[in-house]
Amino acid sequence: MEQLPHTHLMTLTLDVGSAAMITVGATPAGVRRIAPVTGGAFVGARLNGVVLGGADWVVNRPDGVMAVDVRLTLRTADDAAIYIAYTGRFLAAPDAMERFGRGAQLKSSEYSLAISARFECGDTRYSWLNNVVAVGAGRQTLTGVVYQIFEVG
Repeated sequence: MEQLPHTHLMTLTLDVGSAAMITVGATPAGVRRIAPVTGGAFVGARLNGVVLGGADWVVNRPDGVMAVDVRLTLRTADDAAIYIAYTGRFLAAPDAMERFGRGAQLKSSEYSLAISARFECGDTRYSWLNNVVAVGAGRQTLTGVVYQIFEVG
């Protein structure tokens, strides 16, 4: 079997404003919360810059999985605006998920955070991003999340 060809695209560090999180409440999909992304940065061989902001429209599903739905605005070091949207899931055992829900810092061995991302950019220098298929894995930090994002193909 062939391995999936991939290249590191960027490390994306997000600052999440957990204190300003809005709880929508129990919906048919699960418990909906909206967590503002207040800043951050991204670094890669072809991409570098800052996170201007966005949010994570989180749903804690009835099966115990946390579904993430994040939309962000990025600004490159050479002043291009980029839109990134990604969805994914945060998996953990029920006891770890309960601690996470209270704001606990989990060990990386206690959970799995995986995403798939897409990009939009009107700046011709970064138009190649419009065709990128990207996947990533994240880890929790005290202030948010750090993702390693890879271009596939």
